[in-house]
Amino acid sequence: MIREAYISDGEELAKLMTILGYPSDSEAMKVRLKRIVNDSYYQTFVYEKDKQLLGMIGMTYSLAYHTSDTHVRVIAFVVDEHAQGKGIGRRLMGKAEEWTLFKGANRITLNSGNRSERDSAHSVYHRLGFEGKATGFYKDL
Repeated sequence: MIREAYISDGEELAKLMTILGYPSDSEAMKVRLKRIVNDSYYQTFVYEKDKQLLGMIGMTYSLAYHTSDTHVRVIAFVVDEHAQGKGIGRRLMGKAEEWTLFKGANRITLNSGNRSERDSAHSVYHRLGFEGKATGFYKDL
């Protein structure tokens, strides 16, 4: 079942963030969720089965300077390693696309690292209809 995330999902979402490569603890995740779930520009959906979260997708609705079009950017997208290949990611992305249209946006975007361990994720994104078009640059301050 796909549903919106709750603050009480912090512990299981922290596990999924760790799988994604961003080690998190439940308290830090709950603090983040308190800000995120109350902001109408953000949306988080989880896939739950037998009271266990097997996947999540988190995104934000964005305005742009270079165009009048709006878009939704996927910030986090992960399926538990033991549940991959069962269509959970496809269902979560479908829900994200529904939310994108609901918000009046006409594009959904995501970034993914250019590391070899992300190659399988990249092939999933291609199968979901995404195409690589940009290179990201980052600077820590």
